[in-house]
Amino acid sequence: MTMQNNIKALKLDKSKWKLTKLGELADEISVRVDNPSKYERFVGLDHFVSGEIKIKNWGTTENLVSSTKAFQKGDILFARRNAYLRRASLVEFDGCCSGDAFVIRENHAKVVPGFIAFLMNSNLLWDYANSNAAGTMSKRVKWRDLAEYEFLLPPKNQQAQVADLLWSIDEVIEREIELLKNLNDQKMTTTESLLNGKLRINDSFKNDNLTKLSIGDFPESWKIFKLKDILQKARLGGNYENSESETGVPLIKMGNLSRGYINLEKTQYIPENIQYDAEDVLRDGDLLFNTRNTLELVGKVAIWKNELSKALYNSNIMRFEFKNEIIASNDFMNLIFNSKRGINQLRSFATGTTSVAAIYAPDLMRFKCAIPSIEEQEEIVKIVNKLNDTIRICKSKLDNSQSLQKSLINQVF
Repeated sequence: MTMQNNIKALKLDKSKWKLTKLGELADEISVRVDNPSKYERFVGLDHFVSGEIKIKNWGTTENLVSSTKAFQKGDILFARRNAYLRRASLVEFDGCCSGDAFVIRENHAKVVPGFIAFLMNSNLLWDYANSNAAGTMSKRVKWRDLAEYEFLLPPKNQQAQVADLLWSIDEVIEREIELLKNLNDQKMTTTESLLNGKLRINDSFKNDNLTKLSIGDFPESWKIFKLKDILQKARLGGNYENSESETGVPLIKMGNLSRGYINLEKTQYIPENIQYDAEDVLRDGDLLFNTRNTLELVGKVAIWKNELSKALYNSNIMRFEFKNEIIASNDFMNLIFNSKRGINQLRSFATGTTSVAAIYAPDLMRFKCAIPSIEEQEEIVKIVNKLNDTIRICKSKLDNSQSLQKSLINQVF
């Protein structure tokens, strides 16, 4: 049977389900570990991923000095601090964890193994946990409160049906996550090889031997340019006041630039009635450069793909236009700037403190890049775009699987 058929076959008749408190099915285990080095793995709050059913990240115990809690394979770890982040996952190994996590151990006489891990990721449980969290600076949940949470518990045979289906979906999600990681790794490796000429995609290029140029080994037909020699125009955006409004004209700021693409998770707006320069309106394909940020993030470059019907860019962002007799497209330069060589070079130009840094125009103009023919630039972009399309399809499948899992968890619990 397919997964969809399995879901249809799962008839959730709750008439025989029994209202049960969480504390009747599981216990908090608080075994303090004063010598964490006896374990190989440590799970801190930063190792949790919201919504993930299993812990997939951990650290070593090598430099731990504080007291921790011991857990066993099959336990469920629940991050009791900042419950709004929704962090609760099953562990498949022994180890120790942060004191700000509950170690929850199921009573398998009453519940099938792993069943509680899905309950812990239901909306109703997290609503309850958040409403019972207490504290001022950083709210925490207490086990005595969480243990009082009530829900309808299926008989064990139905628990097994539900758990089997949900774990099968989780296996699909894990495979899709692994595939997505491999595709991204493949894209990175392929892009780097294309941009340094070690991978040629056209037979007519293959007799073009590598030779040592000023910034490394490249095909002998490629040319080294400084940014100032290929730029047609560079322009900073407008200086607009910050606004917490969620209406008006979207303003793209440094936080919206990721490596190579635009991130709209936190978009600010300026009121419709504020005067703005028409030159600050973004156009499809604009290449944007982040002039100011932290020392780690300054110099991010992203390409605008009309993610919004209309948006402006601000004065911490510079828009590039290139000479079209040398550069085939902004897509190609987006790859150049976001290559390992490009990122490292931009970081070398950054000045300032860890939290406030800038890359100034005179330094930026010294940026060097190896440029192939227009024809080869276009071929490189085509190959990377095909990889991007495959990644988007994979990401869409993963999103659908995760949405299905969440939907089923909330139907059950």
